[in-house]
Amino acid sequence: MSLWSVKWLVLWSLWAARLVRQPTTTHHLSNGPVRGSIAPDGSHASYLNIPYASMPQRFLAPGPEPKWDQTFEAVNENVRCIQSMADILTIGGTDCLSLNVYTPLNVDPDSRLPVMVFIHGGGFFQGSGNMLIYGPNYLVPKGVILVTMNYRLNIQGFICLRIKEAPGNAGMKDQVAALRWVQRNIRKLGGDPDNVTIFGESAGGASVSFHVLSPMSKGLFHKAITESGSALAPWAYQFRPIFMASLVARTMLFDSQDPHELYKYYMSKSDDELILTRVPRKPGNIIISEILYTPCTEKVIEGVEPFLTESPYDLLSKGEYNKVPLMIGTNNEEGLLLFSADNETSILKVEIEKAIPKNLEFPSQTEKIKVAKELERLYLEGEKLSLETMTKLVKWYGDPYLISPSLEETEFLLKSSEHPIYNYLFSYDGWRNLPKLVRAGSVGNFPGATHADELFYLFSQHIVFSNFEKDMIDKVTTLWTNFAKYGDPTPEGSSLQVKWNPTNATTPTCLVIDSDFSTAPLWFNDRLKYWRDVYSKYRRKR
Repeated sequence: MSLWSVKWLVLWSLWAARLVRQPTTTHHLSNGPVRGSIAPDGSHASYLNIPYASMPQRFLAPGPEPKWDQTFEAVNENVRCIQSMADILTIGGTDCLSLNVYTPLNVDPDSRLPVMVFIHGGGFFQGSGNMLIYGPNYLVPKGVILVTMNYRLNIQGFICLRIKEAPGNAGMKDQVAALRWVQRNIRKLGGDPDNVTIFGESAGGASVSFHVLSPMSKGLFHKAITESGSALAPWAYQFRPIFMASLVARTMLFDSQDPHELYKYYMSKSDDELILTRVPRKPGNIIISEILYTPCTEKVIEGVEPFLTESPYDLLSKGEYNKVPLMIGTNNEEGLLLFSADNETSILKVEIEKAIPKNLEFPSQTEKIKVAKELERLYLEGEKLSLETMTKLVKWYGDPYLISPSLEETEFLLKSSEHPIYNYLFSYDGWRNLPKLVRAGSVGNFPGATHADELFYLFSQHIVFSNFEKDMIDKVTTLWTNFAKYGDPTPEGSSLQVKWNPTNATTPTCLVIDSDFSTAPLWFNDRLKYWRDVYSKYRRKR
């Protein structure tokens, strides 16, 4: 055999070896024996699609974890809960309550590594925790264990009829079941059950915010990070859950607001029918108003463990929540992605008065019109909405829905928590700002980062390389993992050339995460300051 033949044989063998699974040792978890896989590059071990709970009857809290005697091969990475794709068909399935665990190699129960549990976004109606987007290659090498999860979505996960058959918050109770599974099992996989950080983005960030508020989640985590999501966001909380539950039925020509009648009707329909029936938005409103099924306040029902029985506003106002160190942040051009997801016809029909967030209520129509006119001045700058001016609404799609709620939540927390709160503003504009590059690039030149851009500096993807962005990936993952390890993103001796100080109530600031770090006021422009004033006067309490 020639030298060239030998070289080609060696190269082919090395390539082929990447396709052959290398199993981990077997771990005896609470479900039963589980075996994962070692990554082809030897960087980590993965345990995919481990069931953390069983699927109950529709709309109920999750059931006990499944048990088995034979070794469970944790290799299936393509599991997601049933959801709509483009309102045409559904993907995913109902047997979806599973999680993924990624660990460094050669860990054991004495390793006790910090654990980071990520909750995916998607408006509570789409998304999954799989590694297509949320890969471990950037976080796990920093010496942490990463857990991602699936939870029920849309009406299946968030209908809230406030009756025993459908009490509400099933999707949030799924997340709690996953966190309880972590407490039972993570030490056997090398993690520290006493050092768990929950973090999430968008609806996942709002979920983290709700866990901070929920008595059901108490003791299941020790630090929390919210990225572009808050329980105070107008889209994240159902004020009138029975009415909201009736909307899909009414679209299907069944008109009732009796919770028992609605329950019987929905139980007669298939998952596909419930998911693909779209409730039209009200004229003049924006795309985010189409998010209908989200966490709610439950009624106290005998024999049912509730997730939440008081409103986010009430709990934050009274200081009754799980007090832990927090990182809270948003991106500087949040609205760009949501604006690009809307269609031109709908954007041109937006009316500020009709698009005012639903968590505001006014004593009179005169007051509402007064506020609407000032908002028009701030966002449209005296111009009429047209093809030439419509991009002025980009800020409208972000400020009241994604940025202001996180700042409001920070101010509530500062009044009642002794734990540090670290605020950030992610403004970096680079090659891995994929939401901006892929979805929002055609809108116009908006410097900085849009909704979800920061995720691609935290998580790896099979098909997207880290070329040109290794420095920013290192900065972001160092901040996040330092916080998970120490409760401080820039502890003494940190490799980062910055000191990120906790936010204080006297002169609140945030860390601006960009090519160079800097600081900015927490309320960093006049539009946000006006929203702060509006909510101080007109916030809907419940």
